[in-house]
Amino acid sequence: MWMICKKEWRQFFSSLTGYIALAVFLLLNGLFLFVFPDSSILDFGYASLAAFFNLAPWILLFLVPTITMRSLADEYRAGTFELLKTMPLSPAQIVWGKFFGALIIVVTALLPTIIYAVSVQQLSVTGGIDIGGTIGSYIGLVFLGAVFTAIGICTSSFTNNTVVAFIAGAFLCFLLYNGFEAISKLPVFRAGWDYYIEMLGINFHYRSISRGVIDSRDIIYFVGLICFFLFVTQRNLVKR
Repeated sequence: MWMICKKEWRQFFSSLTGYIALAVFLLLNGLFLFVFPDSSILDFGYASLAAFFNLAPWILLFLVPTITMRSLADEYRAGTFELLKTMPLSPAQIVWGKFFGALIIVVTALLPTIIYAVSVQQLSVTGGIDIGGTIGSYIGLVFLGAVFTAIGICTSSFTNNTVVAFIAGAFLCFLLYNGFEAISKLPVFRAGWDYYIEMLGINFHYRSISRGVIDSRDIIYFVGLICFFLFVTQRNLVKR
């Protein structure tokens, strides 16, 4: 499994595309947080990374499918999937190896953003940032990235076209992240069902963890989604 994981890492950074994707992710976050006046942390008047943690999921929604779109689609297109089947690896090991390889890349993209927290902490005159909330928000981002990774690998397993895999992955991530919240706001669900429908969405549980409180229900939700999409991917590989 770890051989597959290392292969994913090398494949992503074997071309300029990987470096450009990570650079764009960090550049966009930096511009929105420190340059653009409507969202600049420097104009808030108090030390908070709320703008970053509200913006990062939307950028990850496009970054993660960029990372995962080649995971299995490229294997089908190049014919290397046949080689994978001849190796002493089970479908589960292939899928989890792909998943952890892509997830490590996502975490690598998130690590440099800790500089934002350090910078805001140093710039604050009194108090500083909410350490507990910031740690919770980073944990939420890791879980969010893990779910998006599982979704991206799942969509990549259904096609040999990387563009289709990217579009399908980004659409499904958007649907699960914001779709249930949008549906819950429909007038027909305002009689009490709106809360339960919103609970089905990723954003609800991400916001919950971002408050700094690690609830077992949120952890179970994220782990359940990851296992579900990876199980679907594994079944798809078995069929092939």
